[in-house]
Formats: sequence, C-alpha cells, structure tokens
Amino acid sequence: MKISEVTALNPEELSVELERLRRHLFDLRAQAVTERLEDPTMIAKAKKDIARLLTVQRQREMASAGEDK
Repeated sequence: MKISEVTALNPEELSVELERLRRHLFDLRAQAVTERLEDPTMIAKAKKDIARLLTVQRQREMASAGEDK
C-alpha cells in the first residue's frame, strides 16, 4: 500500500484497514510458525503498511490538536 493510497482514506476507513492488516500480520505469523509461509518478506511488508497507517493516523491527530489551540 502506497502512502498516497493511505492519505486518501478517511479516518473510518483508516481504522478498518489497520485492523485488517493487523489480522493479516497475525495470520502470516501463524503461517510462519507452521512453516506454510511461502514468502517471508510478506511479514515485513505487512509491518511497514501498518506503520504507514499509524503514521498518517498520528499526523491527523496532531493536525487536529494544532487547530484546537
């Protein structure tokens, strides 16, 4: 997921996508433990996507807190 795609999401979609990615990461880790994971780089990609979503979410929180002042 690219940063441009993430910034296009509204806050509700952002939280839904974050939950979906966290669940996906959990599934990937379970596959890694049972040695059924085909591509080990998928775990790192999922982590980076989660980090992007959290970053955009935090930026929006900071922007709205700055407007309140």
